[in-house]
Amino acid sequence: MADLAPTAERPGLHVSKPSPSEPATASAVCHCGATASATGDAQVGALVAGWSANHGSAHANGGTA
Repeated sequence: MADLAPTAERPGLHVSKPSPSEPATASAVCHCGATASATGDAQVGALVAGWSANHGSAHANGGTA
């Protein structure tokens, strides 16, 4: 399987939770240059909410970066 981590050449959001007993992890790279990473279910949830509101496809919908 190819590496799914986002890069400047392949921006996006990647979330992983290998098992229910392990914390979630996430990394994000936006085409605007913003980057973020998080560990822990609550922190990953916050990163995903911020990404959805302000980056990725939100840029096309008037989101800020």
